[in-house]
Amino acid sequence: MHANMTASFEGLTNLKVEASPVGSAFQPVPKRRDEVAMDVCECLIDIASALFSLPSKELRRSGRTAMSVSRVRQIAMYVAHVVLRLTMGDVGRGFGRDRTTVMHACRIIEDLRDDPEFDRVVSMFELVASAAFRTRLGL
Repeated sequence: MHANMTASFEGLTNLKVEASPVGSAFQPVPKRRDEVAMDVCECLIDIASALFSLPSKELRRSGRTAMSVSRVRQIAMYVAHVVLRLTMGDVGRGFGRDRTTVMHACRIIEDLRDDPEFDRVVSMFELVASAAFRTRLGL
């Protein structure tokens, strides 16, 4: 076992660690708005994947997908824009789509919310997303 551990740490000996001046505190570089939006969209895709029992790979796939996959992606994009207040442009980039696709998704989901059962599904997703991002996004 010791031999395996040694092998796995090989190559780490060349790492360079620079000392910081005495008294300086570590200051992480804050993420840019677009980086935060990308992270949020990635998390929403993972949440949608878990809630709707779909592979996240399918939700991330570019191009056309099956209606069930598209609908779940549309719900996630809708929640990203309406609940988490990301711009349509940021949501589009986060989902690998155009902002006009996000606009279309929001319109579709709004129209479908007239169905009480569909509205309950979207409301549940909104609650989960709000809880997941409450502290990060100040919701």
